[in-house]
Amino acid sequence: MNKLVVFSLLAGDLQQGFPVVTAQFWDSQRQYPMKFTGSLPAAPELSELYHRWQLLYAALHQRLGWRVRIKIHSQDVTNISVSEFGEVCQQLQHYINKWLNSEAFQNIVQQLRTLLNKDDAIRVIFETNIPLLQRLPWHLWNFFDDYRQAEVALSSHEYEPPRNQPRKPTGKVKILAILGDSQGIDIEKDRTLLQGLKSAETEFLVEPTRREVDRYLWNHDWDILFFAGHSSSHADEDTGKIYLNQTESLTIPQLKNALQNAIARGLKLAIFNSCDGIGLARDLADLNIPQIIVMREPVPDLVAQEFLKNFLVAFAGGKFFYTAVREARERLQGWENDFPCASWLPVICQNPTTLPTTWAELRGDSHASVHSIYSVRKSIATVLLSSTIVAASIIGVRFLGGFQTQELQAFDSIMRLRPQEEQDPRLLVVEVSEQDIQNLSELTRGPKSISDRKLAQLLEKLQKYQPRVIGIDIYRDIPDFHEKLQKSPLSAQLNQENVIAVCKGKDSEHDPQGIKPPVGIPIERQGFTDAIRDPDGVIRRQILIMKQESASVCATPFSLNLQLAARYLFSEDIPYELTDNAVIFHSRNGEKKFQRLAAGLSGAYQQGVGGVDLGGIQILTNYRQAKFEQVSVQDVLSGIVKSDAVKGKVILIGVTAQSFRDSFPTPYSVVQKPYQETPGLLIQAHMTSQIISAVLDRRPIIWVLPYWGDILWIWGACLVTGAIVWRMRSLLLKIGTTVTIAVVLYGVCTTMLLTQGVWLPLIPSIVAVIFNGGTLVFKLLAIPSLKKES
Repeated sequence: MNKLVVFSLLAGDLQQGFPVVTAQFWDSQRQYPMKFTGSLPAAPELSELYHRWQLLYAALHQRLGWRVRIKIHSQDVTNISVSEFGEVCQQLQHYINKWLNSEAFQNIVQQLRTLLNKDDAIRVIFETNIPLLQRLPWHLWNFFDDYRQAEVALSSHEYEPPRNQPRKPTGKVKILAILGDSQGIDIEKDRTLLQGLKSAETEFLVEPTRREVDRYLWNHDWDILFFAGHSSSHADEDTGKIYLNQTESLTIPQLKNALQNAIARGLKLAIFNSCDGIGLARDLADLNIPQIIVMREPVPDLVAQEFLKNFLVAFAGGKFFYTAVREARERLQGWENDFPCASWLPVICQNPTTLPTTWAELRGDSHASVHSIYSVRKSIATVLLSSTIVAASIIGVRFLGGFQTQELQAFDSIMRLRPQEEQDPRLLVVEVSEQDIQNLSELTRGPKSISDRKLAQLLEKLQKYQPRVIGIDIYRDIPDFHEKLQKSPLSAQLNQENVIAVCKGKDSEHDPQGIKPPVGIPIERQGFTDAIRDPDGVIRRQILIMKQESASVCATPFSLNLQLAARYLFSEDIPYELTDNAVIFHSRNGEKKFQRLAAGLSGAYQQGVGGVDLGGIQILTNYRQAKFEQVSVQDVLSGIVKSDAVKGKVILIGVTAQSFRDSFPTPYSVVQKPYQETPGLLIQAHMTSQIISAVLDRRPIIWVLPYWGDILWIWGACLVTGAIVWRMRSLLLKIGTTVTIAVVLYGVCTTMLLTQGVWLPLIPSIVAVIFNGGTLVFKLLAIPSLKKES
């Protein structure tokens, strides 16, 4: 894998140190870099030592009679021995490592080591405008001993992407080779090496004039600009000069317009196989050319030729640009008996906004990326296979009910995260409390929460205040009640058009008897209050419509909460219609559909082992995170409750006294201290409020994806995890990415449930993410060869 590290040495110098040094890290998976900071101490001895090294290096050139591609003046030369020069080289290497291994710089180095693998192809760029730092042999840092595929490059502080025009591929690498002044040196070997490139088309300009160079740069498309001959950098290091012939020299600024044109037309690489090219590189960098290769110092003929040969063989042979430069540079070490420090000379100057080019890209070969495409396809196939197997396994376990308990508990925990809501002003709960039972009960046969006479008085009192609808959640299952009711004052109250009474259907499995509705109340004013518990006992669903058994004493197909809500909404000119799978309310703002949970394949409710019965039209209950207005029967009868508290509202009458054991667990029970179940009357209030609020207030209805939607969601979570984690090369990154995706997934599912009401398959998808991420981590550990893929 290709990785990039850019060290920025901004304010500071070797005399005072660099108080802030930053390192930015990129790899092919991230759009934005990671950034680390440290500092470097003052190192004035490096400046002095390098200047001494330069003098001794120049002296060796003169003494040993090397033919170098620069004109060395006699006043620069002093007597020097090879052994003395070797000692200075060792001292320079020692001080460079001492400086870069300083404690203040280790924060950067240690964090980078956690992100880099030994087999990674790594570009290490030092950003600096200080000429001396650009000349330092950074490759001597022992950091590079651990990363054999890493190579150093230089960059200035300011750069921008080159503006390239599209160009048709020719199948050949177009090279403009300028063979300049060759007095005292041999550059014919350079020409021979370039001519030997089979997949290149090279135009040679031998000792050209400035006008010829300018014309060729303007009128033709080039991939590589090559120069061999004499060159030098001025003392200020800002400007470099090439010698075109024995009478004419040229600086880069003098070719600025022509070079900018060549770069815009596709020039990617400039190679100056000549002496002292740092100044040339600085000038070219200002033009934003992608890559440059220069020699730091005077270079002997044979060294220049050997480097060019090895670089062209490696680069044209398909090796990564930085790898080819490092290999060609390190091969020069074999020549250092005759040419000390030969391997120190070549250096890359890189525009950090561009990726290193390849020989195949320069050639425009459509087959160049076959290996890369194959690797990508192999990666895609691996991710798809892993994701599909994991997703299929998770979906199968879920189908068998393996995640039902965990999904229901996760649902409860998310619902409890909702903020407090306002009280629903459309409902009033009239509760029969323990105190009401003690104060208002009369001698009757069998248990009653409230006597018929008191219930009649309660209804009469409430009707005077003009409620919109009254629901009585009180069963009358006493043997002679139905015969006596017709003679009771309660009968007249129960027969009011806005009163809904309850009954309970016959259930051959759980309740073979059922409970009759009061005599004389028509079926259209009856509602059942059957509670449906999940396997853990918690009530999370409500039945809107249910077909009763043929022999049931309770024939109404409508629940009490639907009857109350529908009548309230009808008075608001909002009718409803029934379909086989939904109850739909039609308002001026559009329709509101309460879609049934599909039998056996809805969210956590699967039809496998231990499946939940989803008969009738069932929906999930969106409990209101607020208490309802509650008053006691005694409060109403004594006149404490005024007309405004009742007028136009839905009134629910029922028992909340714990002695009647009509309480059930809800998603909120476990967080109440002490543990507390909710009376059935209040659960009916929540169910009624949910319908009214959804229609009038656009409060979310909780719904689930269709079965195929759940499958796509789980498989998609696997696939996204696989695609991201597969591209992470280190073990820590893979694990960290997997955990991050799981956390993000939890956040998305939570947000969607709380804001849109959609209950996504959270637990199965998180398990899928962890398993798929773990599978790819296992591949990294079990197949070491994967680490070497780039």
